[in-house]
Amino acid sequence: MLLPSPLGSLGLKARGKVIVELTIVPTRSQRRRYETFHDAKRSDFLDETLGRLSEYFAGARRNLDLAFDLEPARLDPFTRTVLEAVTEIPYGETRTYQKLAASIGAIDRYRLVRAALMNNPLPILVPCHRVVPRRSGPGSYIAGTRKKKWLLEMEAARQREG
Repeated sequence: MLLPSPLGSLGLKARGKVIVELTIVPTRSQRRRYETFHDAKRSDFLDETLGRLSEYFAGARRNLDLAFDLEPARLDPFTRTVLEAVTEIPYGETRTYQKLAASIGAIDRYRLVRAALMNNPLPILVPCHRVVPRRSGPGSYIAGTRKKKWLLEMEAARQREG
């Protein structure tokens, strides 16, 4: 289903009450795979998901607490390990590609970490936007640098507010 957000529309797929895919601003061809929000069958799960995402984007929620599953994406073991490590990065904090690689015992594979992050089927839920380069700038992001910068700045501002 297509949901509104400050980043643009979000394409969301779920199986039961578990999210299996989230696409930030799906392309025209990707949009065909999702129901529109208005055409979707309303449910407590849909309302709760939309509410939590809205609270997150407003800075009122730091942990989405939404069930998700990476299995349907059929990720290779390295990518899955990288994405699981990303879920451990706290709200409002960042890690470099090198530090993330070191945390999974792959210190010399930080370029592969970046590639793995670009295959994240659940951005925001698996907060790959919190991984940045050692040098300046936000680095690459599955939904573009501008959206990554927005997410990082939003989280940092809310973190400073306490």
